Order: sequence, then C-alpha cells, then structure tokens
Amino acid sequence: MKKVKITLVKSPIDRPERQKLTLKALGLNKTNSSKEVEATPQVLGMINKVNHLLKVEEVA
Repeated sequence: MKKVKITLVKSPIDRPERQKLTLKALGLNKTNSSKEVEATPQVLGMINKVNHLLKVEEVA
C-alpha cells in the first residue's frame, strides 16, 4: 500500500473543533510536525478535510 508524508504547515488555532480533532487523529500536534501514514481511503478522506492546513507528499 502507498504511503504519504503529511506535514502540518498552518496552525489549527481559530479553526473549528472538528478540524482540530481530525488533525489529532492524524497524529499532528505542532506546526511543522510530520508523519508518514498509509494511504487508505479513510486517511485520504481525513487529509482532504484539512488539506488547507497540510502539505502532502507521496513516499516512494
């Protein structure tokens, strides 16, 4: 399965609680924190909901 590297580039301050909880579920706490996750449909849906706060890269 593919992996993607997600990086939180914008602060979740002044964002709806639902977006904050989505970031927490993805494992991103602080700005500029990164994580490699499997590209499952569930994770891709969560990334899509908060993509304005993230930078997403494919990992080979």
